[in-house]
Amino acid sequence: MSKIYNIPSFLKYIRVKGTNNDMIQVIHYDEHPDILLKSLPAEIDFYLLALKDKIEVQAPIESMSDSYLYLDKPGNIMEWDLKNPFSGYAILIHEKLISKAVKDISFAEYDRHEALFLTSEEKDTLYDLFSKAFNEYSKEHFSKDVLVSYTSLIISYTQIYYERQFESRSKVYNKVVADFYQQLDTYLNHSEGISELPSVAYFAEKANLSTNYFGDLIKHFTGSSPIDHIHEGIIQRAKNKLRQTQLSISEIAYSLGFDYPTYFTRFFRKKTGISPKVFRNQ
Repeated sequence: MSKIYNIPSFLKYIRVKGTNNDMIQVIHYDEHPDILLKSLPAEIDFYLLALKDKIEVQAPIESMSDSYLYLDKPGNIMEWDLKNPFSGYAILIHEKLISKAVKDISFAEYDRHEALFLTSEEKDTLYDLFSKAFNEYSKEHFSKDVLVSYTSLIISYTQIYYERQFESRSKVYNKVVADFYQQLDTYLNHSEGISELPSVAYFAEKANLSTNYFGDLIKHFTGSSPIDHIHEGIIQRAKNKLRQTQLSISEIAYSLGFDYPTYFTRFFRKKTGISPKVFRNQ
């Protein structure tokens, strides 16, 4: 089981000189050449926004810079193994200070430490904001409100950049969409039936993405959320069984992964407007 770190204990753990302030701290990675480069799973209880250069990640696509942005939320478990120190900045901030800024922002719930690939222009914009936040934090009496404002602005830009990333990496992500369709079809058409209803988390795990990131990606490229696709697949499978087999409603419900036939009937009626029995009789 991973240890849970607050802001001061996490900075101490990664060998970065910080303070006992457990609400907000800003660091410049370049000032800490002895930073911890390898770690077992470590859970954090704060938001971590990190702008990094010189790290070993997959090669960026064309027109991308060599900088990446990471946002981790409270409860995320981080694990890393790097060869060399890296450059950049980080803002470590308690969720109470930015609850408004992250409200309804789906990327704030990503839980797999996914990298946001930055263009040169995006890199310059974020470096400017992070460096200004660091300069403010370096003052003897810094303004917490100013730091929260910089953090909120960074989050706003990040939302825009994630939307851009979906488009700029469309070739990569179109494969994710195609794989999802294929995996969903395979799952629903298993010859021995379905042991449990498929979840978005299951397919996100297959794509090696966080559930929220996967959901945003699928909806961006298809117009519908993964759960909508899953539900539509279940309904089509149910209709086929109702039309083409003599299985009872209960048998169909169990074969589709429902724990109780009543749940299946309720689900079918909600999605189609009629009960499975009425559909079959039509």
